[in-house]
Amino acid sequence: MALKMVKGSIDRMFDKNLQDLVRGIRNHKEDEAKYISQCIDEIKQELKQDNIAVKANAVCKLTYLQMLGYDISWAAFNIIEVMSASKFTFKRIGYLAASQCFHEGTDVIMLTTNQIRKDLSSPSQYDTGVALTGLSCFVTPDLARDLANDIMTLMSHTKPYIRKKAVLIMYKVFLKYPESLRPAFPRLKEKLEDPDPGVQSAAVNVICELARRNPKNYLSLAPLFFKLMTSSTNNWVLIKIIKLFGALTPLEPRLGKKLIEPLTNLIHSTSAMSLLYECVNTVIAVLISLSSGMPNHSASIQLCVQKLRILIEDSDQNLKYLGLLAMSKILRTHPKSVQAHKDLVLQCLDDKDESIRLRALDLLYGMVSKKNLMEIVKKLMTHVDKAEGTTYRDELLTKIIDICSQSNYQHITNFEWYISILVELTRLEGTRHGHLIAAQMLDVAIRVKAIRRFAVSQMSALLDSAHLVASSTQRNGLCEVLYAAAWICGEFSEHLQEPQQTLEAMLRPKVTTLPGHIQAVYVQNVVKLYASMLQQAERDSDTEAAQELTRLLAERLPQFVQSADLEVQERASCILQLVKHILKLQAKDVPVAEEVSALFAGELNPVAPKAQKKVPVPEGLDLDTWINEPPPDSESEDEMPKAIFHDETRHAKQQPPEAEEEELARRREARKQEQANNPFYIKSSPSPQKRYQDTPGVEHIPVVQIDLSVPLKVPGLPTSEQYVKLEEERRHRQRLEKERRRKKRKEKKGRPRRHSSLHTESEEDIAPAQQVDIVTEEMPENALPSDEDDKDPNDPYRALDIDLDKPLADSEKLPIQKHRNAEPSKSPEKEDVSALEKKSKKPRKKEKKHREKDREKKKKKERKSEDLDFWLSTSPPPAAVPGLSMEEPGVNAVVTAPEEEHEEPRRLEQDDEEQQQDPEKKPSKHKKKHKKEKEERPKEKKRSKKKLPSCDGAAGPVENGALEEEPLPPMSSYCLLAENSYVKMTYDIQGSLQKHSQVTVSIVLENQGHSILKNMELNVLDSLNTKLARPEGSSVHDGVPVPFQLPPGISNEAQFVFTIQSIVMAQKLKGTLSFIAKQNEEGSTHEKLDFKLHFSCTSYLITTPCYSDAFAKLLESGDLNMSSIKVDGISMCFQNLLAKICFHHHFSVVERVDSCASLYSRSIQGHHVCLLVKKGEKSVSVDGKCSDSTLLSNLLEEVKATLAKC
Repeated sequence: MALKMVKGSIDRMFDKNLQDLVRGIRNHKEDEAKYISQCIDEIKQELKQDNIAVKANAVCKLTYLQMLGYDISWAAFNIIEVMSASKFTFKRIGYLAASQCFHEGTDVIMLTTNQIRKDLSSPSQYDTGVALTGLSCFVTPDLARDLANDIMTLMSHTKPYIRKKAVLIMYKVFLKYPESLRPAFPRLKEKLEDPDPGVQSAAVNVICELARRNPKNYLSLAPLFFKLMTSSTNNWVLIKIIKLFGALTPLEPRLGKKLIEPLTNLIHSTSAMSLLYECVNTVIAVLISLSSGMPNHSASIQLCVQKLRILIEDSDQNLKYLGLLAMSKILRTHPKSVQAHKDLVLQCLDDKDESIRLRALDLLYGMVSKKNLMEIVKKLMTHVDKAEGTTYRDELLTKIIDICSQSNYQHITNFEWYISILVELTRLEGTRHGHLIAAQMLDVAIRVKAIRRFAVSQMSALLDSAHLVASSTQRNGLCEVLYAAAWICGEFSEHLQEPQQTLEAMLRPKVTTLPGHIQAVYVQNVVKLYASMLQQAERDSDTEAAQELTRLLAERLPQFVQSADLEVQERASCILQLVKHILKLQAKDVPVAEEVSALFAGELNPVAPKAQKKVPVPEGLDLDTWINEPPPDSESEDEMPKAIFHDETRHAKQQPPEAEEEELARRREARKQEQANNPFYIKSSPSPQKRYQDTPGVEHIPVVQIDLSVPLKVPGLPTSEQYVKLEEERRHRQRLEKERRRKKRKEKKGRPRRHSSLHTESEEDIAPAQQVDIVTEEMPENALPSDEDDKDPNDPYRALDIDLDKPLADSEKLPIQKHRNAEPSKSPEKEDVSALEKKSKKPRKKEKKHREKDREKKKKKERKSEDLDFWLSTSPPPAAVPGLSMEEPGVNAVVTAPEEEHEEPRRLEQDDEEQQQDPEKKPSKHKKKHKKEKEERPKEKKRSKKKLPSCDGAAGPVENGALEEEPLPPMSSYCLLAENSYVKMTYDIQGSLQKHSQVTVSIVLENQGHSILKNMELNVLDSLNTKLARPEGSSVHDGVPVPFQLPPGISNEAQFVFTIQSIVMAQKLKGTLSFIAKQNEEGSTHEKLDFKLHFSCTSYLITTPCYSDAFAKLLESGDLNMSSIKVDGISMCFQNLLAKICFHHHFSVVERVDSCASLYSRSIQGHHVCLLVKKGEKSVSVDGKCSDSTLLSNLLEEVKATLAKC
């Protein structure tokens, strides 16, 4: 024996270990596969030896080879041998190999049950630990069923190391054997109060993972988790618990009121960004559940938004992304809170990280309203021009279209503006989303009848410039727009101003270079346009024009007949023959217009997109049955068609009477398999892509009835800029009309109400210029209900949806597995006799015990529900006291000290009774809230309106409000006010036509130092003419506080209102910005920055479009004073010169001819200002007319100063 041991140890000296294997693989790079195959042969020889150390070494090498991708399933039995080794170092190797290569399909895995049970009961905690770790990787339903009781016993082990592993592996056991959840849950619940934090954390993890899919079953644990949340200091445990509460709150709204205070405390106190993010997420979920019938928790929402702003402003890109993600969740329920930070979201569009830019775009999608849609789209359009790379630009284009078209265009108040936006998007280069623009053009033209004339004029202009769209290879995606342009001009040809020009544009030879599906639409709509023109010619008795039209088609259509596209060929051939026949009839003076127009008479009704899917199957029709008898299986594929169609009557007689169900099922499967493998079989896709060119016409688009009271006729090809100003004026007229009607009603009633000035324009008050009335889409008769996606039948969490509060039945107890030799075996006869004796002895006592147990279980369940209700009842239900705030002392006492709940039930009941007896307190609180909301609305409204003029920053000269197409130099309306080492101030002054004696000064404050600037206050010395609007109760010497703080490197904008008496003279006001600069270690200092605020006459002008006829009448009225200036030495081109004047002095171009242009603007007090700008070789002369001579002379001096810098 000793010699044998010595011989074995000598052999092991020459065996390769893992290090030798790795070294050998590295040294055999050229023939690695050959070397590894040699090593596997050696390992197989080692596994045949009796020495367990040699086997363990061989399994260790196999484990490494398995990591390299080699199959070692052939060694599964040897791995189990090593797992059963008594030495821990060998056992660990065996379990490691098993965890890597064992799975449910491994045949020998059933042999591991007793070995694992033996290791689980081992006195060594390390043997038990390695068994638990390995089992978690290859547990099967059978192993989970057989070992669940042993693992549950280990949850009460004396060692925390084992308890923690046992708790964690129970999660895998629950997934594989869901029946073990109910018996094991009480012990798992006990582990939540385990003295060891590791075990406690493991229990929280398991329960939170279970509750993530089925939260309603774990609602009874809310008090226990609340106690953990208020006492634990482990951030990761807190994150898990807070996530769980976020899932439980929608199920129990009362729970939300308990959570608000501790969550807000955590948000205030924590420095961990991960915990802060989860707290904000859960507060959002809580406030969503409290949104109905509860007081407004605006303070909590504002707190969340402020913290998220810190995340978004952080330099860490991950935090910025998470901040935007959480902000989008708040946006769904509290859009106004997020819309206040629109500037921050727009800043994120300039971020280098594309994922952050895309997330900001998603956020903008939800921030859109009727008031700010034009402003947001305008900003996005500027980003489209600056975007680098086609991917992000395409995403911007898609988002612009999504923003405008969301919810059936509910935010669009002017569809002419939207059509002009779509036309502007066609000028992009390199985009792949031409079909999206085309689909929108079709959609709007079909739905909004009042816009068709304008849409047709724009589409005809696009067809005229089709060579621009189709010439560049980079713009091939945009040629899809011509599809929509051709269809709209053909379908609504009665609205064309110059149909002859459009017809010739559609028949140009260059059209044949377009893709085939676009040519087909051209050919089809040429005939529609021809029919309309032919009818008009015959109506006017102009036979020559009618024959000329027909000859034009006969000459141009052959180019389409020669097309390589079959669809174009077929359409062109049919239409060419029709035209030739018409030509013969026209030669005989036969009228043909009515017959040709009848081909396209009537409108197509809209059909729902899923109408075909919802057609009900007729009664008695089985779509799976064979139309003809199936062919016999012995026939080959080549003979199959003959068997089906040849001599059907004789073939039917040869078939057996009826096949069985199994045979039919087998044949059906064979047929499906054959169809799947047949490349010529046309398969139906479950979710076909919706491409507009696949559907002739636009049946899926509903028609809309529109009543357009005042059509906006803008000549030429306008841009979207003018519509922002036109929309402002239209809304202003609507407000004046509503105010006039309201005053009339008050006069009739004779009771003028107080606070009538508080009424502001809400989102619903803005009436669109064109009403979108969606027509109900057609569905087939007896349509089936919507097809919903079924839940995944293989989802392991479905089986874990178990009621954990129901009493545990005897049949649900976990089986206790025992070895066969644990008890002496009995003969079957004795077992039967003993069982009969036991049953006959005391059956009544057993029945009584069972009844008592059932009663006790029911009582326990009732106590649980009562405990939860009592714990939640400390804050009254929403229906009982909707006006109760979270700051009342009774609620606070419960939230902060949950352990005292059971000691004061009477006091809480008395509080509830007092609240019920005094219901009159509720309406007063609500009234105050309504007043606050009314006061907040006008402020938000002012801000949105005052930002509109500043958005014209990059605007340029406008012709009737339209931008020129040439690129303009970059300009900014903000001027430097003052700066020092702490802060930089830039400002812009905007006026409004609605407020004749007020202007708004927007001051951008930028922190240039390393200190936090707080308690900022701005003060200006008032003059007799100009005064700063201060808060009520403030004196003339008091400043206006700036409503934010500035961290280092951050800039923000504040707005201040000034009242103006006379605007004819420019003036300067002295002012001071005082603030506290707080540094981390050196304390804080009081600082101030002096400045001079310059109010120029230009700042009182508003860019207002004016048509040439109105402009001429104004000049001829004789009410205007005249003055002129001349500036020499100017070499700038006239285009950029106009841009500077229009931008810096708020003018719009009325008309331009060569180097001469007429401009118009209007002051906030109604002064008309007209300019005539003429450019010579090196000089510019400006002639002006205005209703006030002093204002005109000052304005011309300011224009002169601007021109001198050119």
